[in-house]
Amino acid sequence: MKIKLVISFVFVFLSIQVNAQTKTENIRLFYLGGQSNMTGFGYNKDLPDNLKKPLKDVFIFQGNPVGDEEEKGGVGKWELLQPGHGIGFTTDGSKNTLSERFGVELSFARKLRELYPNEKIAIIKYARNGSSLDSLSARQSGSWEVDYEANNGINQFDHFLTTVRNAYSVKDIDNNGIQDNLIPLGIVWMQGESDAYLENAALAYQDNLSRLLNLMYAAFRKDDIPVVIGKISDSGNNEVGKVWKFGELVQYGQEKYASENKNATIVRSTKGYGYTDRYHYNSAGFLDLGEKFAEAIYNLQQ
Repeated sequence: MKIKLVISFVFVFLSIQVNAQTKTENIRLFYLGGQSNMTGFGYNKDLPDNLKKPLKDVFIFQGNPVGDEEEKGGVGKWELLQPGHGIGFTTDGSKNTLSERFGVELSFARKLRELYPNEKIAIIKYARNGSSLDSLSARQSGSWEVDYEANNGINQFDHFLTTVRNAYSVKDIDNNGIQDNLIPLGIVWMQGESDAYLENAALAYQDNLSRLLNLMYAAFRKDDIPVVIGKISDSGNNEVGKVWKFGELVQYGQEKYASENKNATIVRSTKGYGYTDRYHYNSAGFLDLGEKFAEAIYNLQQ
């Protein structure tokens, strides 16, 4: 069972903390996860000047995004956050190869720096295009269903665990000679479109999301981490017809999860964004969504 792997992961996590040096530095940590609108399809050329260069005191570990059953998922390297962590980003664990695209991480981090002045920010990101919570909707893109084993037992949740484990294994993410204590303060989840293809998957979305997030809490050793859900939208809510056949059911599941969990909220601004294609927001949308996510996380902590 994958749940046993989560328990093992927690023990490894604890051992890392027990062996920590006496002198430590606390850094606020946030996790960004989901599918393609979390991966990011914004164009770097569209960024404002203050986001075209590395962000001071903001560090990111992005796990290499691969499909189920593939190797090297979740490897990565801590670096200062800068443009290029959108679609096309890859890493072999030793070198990050940036792309010409960005996601919510840039404006998210900029806003957090405003909300938490003079504090360092750490971001762990793992997102996989087209991935779903329900294995019935996984197709070739990947499934976050914990017990989905396919041929070799590796799925998107495994890649998430590997990402977090690799990120935490680095004891000094900013290379200043001081042991870092990463404090998980938020999970941001932008996903659900792939679960809107099939009715059964859409109907099960709330239960699947709840189970996944509970296991993520276990991975971070904290069961009250604020969670922000990005509400899925549909570029076809016009004369061309809807893209997501059962999108309203997924939206209902997202709303219900947020309403029933005191540490969760939902961002709904996605319904007003423009698109670069049938599935992905434009650059302005990603910039706005990142800010909305940061504000929502901050408000949950007040």
